[in-house]
Amino acid sequence: MIANNLNEAKAQVDAWKIAGEKVVFTNGCFDILHRGHVEYLADAKFLGSNLVLALNSDSSVRELKGAHRPIQTQDDRAAILDALESIDLVVVFDEDTPAKIIHSLLPDVLVKWSDYSTKTIESSDTSIENGENLKVVPVRPCLVYESYTADAPQTANDDEHVFRKDAL
Repeated sequence: MIANNLNEAKAQVDAWKIAGEKVVFTNGCFDILHRGHVEYLADAKFLGSNLVLALNSDSSVRELKGAHRPIQTQDDRAAILDALESIDLVVVFDEDTPAKIIHSLLPDVLVKWSDYSTKTIESSDTSIENGENLKVVPVRPCLVYESYTADAPQTANDDEHVFRKDAL
């Protein structure tokens, strides 16, 4: 499902929560979708019942990656991502960070790739501010490509990482 706006996304997330389902959240540009993205999104989905992906708008991607980007429009990126089995909801955002969406949706789990840490992920303090049970779970790219295993970045608290059972 592609939400037309944040209110529509919130209504869907609220319905999932009322049904007792665990909501997982991630975000990104996903301008040039590759296998690493697809496997990362599958790992994220494994952490709950429903995966919400907040997608950077075209203007947001240009701001982050330069005037030559995005390669694909936000509508095309949203349609491609929505077609993935792992993604249940796509919502486009224009802001520099997904903080507004995170604070509105209050997901149960916030997932980012391992180039982030729990200290640098936007809105990781949402659980404290809103009394929600929000976990921040970095996912290592070494799960995606075995050749990365030896060079995979490590964090001081390696138990923060989550692995799909079939990836171990």
